[in-house]
Amino acid sequence: MQRSGLDGQSLPFADDSFDAALSTWTMCTIPDLAAALSELRRVLKPDGTLHFVEHGLAPDDRVRRWQHRLEPMQKRLFGGCHLTRPIVDLLTNAGFEITDVDVFYEEGTPKVMGANSLGTAVSH
Repeated sequence: MQRSGLDGQSLPFADDSFDAALSTWTMCTIPDLAAALSELRRVLKPDGTLHFVEHGLAPDDRVRRWQHRLEPMQKRLFGGCHLTRPIVDLLTNAGFEITDVDVFYEEGTPKVMGANSLGTAVSH
C-alpha cells in the first residue's frame, strides 16, 4: 500500500497505479482542485474507485447564502478552507462517475460548516 501526504496537484506515482483512493475533508483547501482531481484520475486504474467525505456547498439556498457571506473569513482563519465548493459537481466535471452519495448536515456542527458529501465515484 502506498500513501501520499504530498501536494495533490502533482502526485509522484505512475499512471494507472491504484485501484482505489480516499479523500477525507481535503478538497476544501486544495488551491487548484481541478488539477488535483485530474492527477487523481491519472493515478487511478480504469474503473478505480474514489471514496470521499468532504464538506462543501450546502443543499439548501438559505445556508448557501450564509456560506458565501462567511467564506472569505473562513478561508483566512482556516488555511484556505472553502465553504462553497460543490463537491459532487466538481467530481463529475473532473470525469468521475458518482456511484453513491449522501449529502447531509453533520450533527452538532453549524450548517454553514457542516454540509457534507459522503460517497463513492468511479474513474473511467
